[in-house]
Amino acid sequence: MVLALIIVAAKLGGELLGRLGQPPVLGELLVGVLLGNLPLFGITVLEPLRDSSMLRVVAEIGAILLLFEVGVESDLFQLLAVGWSSLVVAMLGVLAPMILGYVVSSQLLPDTSWLTHLFVGGTLTATSVGITARVLKDLGKANSKEAQIILGAGITDDVIGLVVMAVVSGLVTAASGGGGGVSPGSVLWIVVMASVFLILAVVVGRFWSQRIFVHAAKLQVPGVLLGLCLCFCFVVAAISGFVGLAPIVGAFAAGIVLDEVHYQPFRERGERKVEELLFPITTLIVPVFFVMMGFRVDVKSFASPAVLGFAALITLVAIVGKQICGLGVLERGLDCLAIGVGMIPRGEVGLIFAGMGATLTLAGKPVLSPTTFSALVLMIMLTTFITPPLLKLAFERKRSRS
Repeated sequence: MVLALIIVAAKLGGELLGRLGQPPVLGELLVGVLLGNLPLFGITVLEPLRDSSMLRVVAEIGAILLLFEVGVESDLFQLLAVGWSSLVVAMLGVLAPMILGYVVSSQLLPDTSWLTHLFVGGTLTATSVGITARVLKDLGKANSKEAQIILGAGITDDVIGLVVMAVVSGLVTAASGGGGGVSPGSVLWIVVMASVFLILAVVVGRFWSQRIFVHAAKLQVPGVLLGLCLCFCFVVAAISGFVGLAPIVGAFAAGIVLDEVHYQPFRERGERKVEELLFPITTLIVPVFFVMMGFRVDVKSFASPAVLGFAALITLVAIVGKQICGLGVLERGLDCLAIGVGMIPRGEVGLIFAGMGATLTLAGKPVLSPTTFSALVLMIMLTTFITPPLLKLAFERKRSRS
């Protein structure tokens, strides 16, 4: 009953924001914020959901499937051949926001751990490719050189962001288990482990997955392809968790490994693509994750000028940081401003990063306090809201100048 309520509420919220020209994910977030703050109106009937283990498990599965779906929809060879401009833009799009976010957090939250500052900076590294791609398509610019750089750099940003997430969460785990101290050697080990895991998962996965799918295609039971894909996702995610990395890192690696050529025998007998098979499941489960993320946002915290000031400043550096990445465009004649604007929205990966910081603990306290988490969610929502009109203005500016 509770799960049905959340799914229906998420769909209604997504529909409302979709009609207003915004990504449905924002509607799902806003519904979660509304449900989580009903006690302000004297309604406490939903408060038990805050500690519901069932909803927590469903939300975690939703996050895993979301990253698996993102990986499936990403082209590995296109990712490796994004070009130097996309690569430089992506690197700057990670480094600049992370450094700026760390500095702002260390100045405004001086009493918190440096790992908190890392999590704040890490949340700013992501780029929501889906949101920008939709806007570019609506503007008729999906095939422009700027769009190709934005999409290539955005996908690369998310991959680097996942490595950053694995490293930072590994540092928190090491600090929690070792009395709070983290040595340079442990930092290097976590970086190497995260990188090696992703490389091995992709290389070994691509080598073995095609053989597994060929043998599985001999089974005539309906649903074999979907079941095999989900099992593959959960197994790689479990291995990722076993080696001390976030399970979503493994889920993304599992998704990016899969290629249509691997399950071609299924396609030849009339099976749909993996993306199409996943769609009904992800559209039901993934919104639960976003609703529960919104559920954690404490609206009362925004009554504090300090929290609002932190949210405003972190939003500002989130925007400025992505504008810096426009300096990485090597080709002449391209609109660097439009590329920087297209990298602004944080979206799903940023929200997952913040959500992980809210669940990990350091010295018995969450790495990201409820107020810090709320400010980061507000940043994610604001950067998503402002991107469509700003991107439209950027391309109109270029057209008027030419």
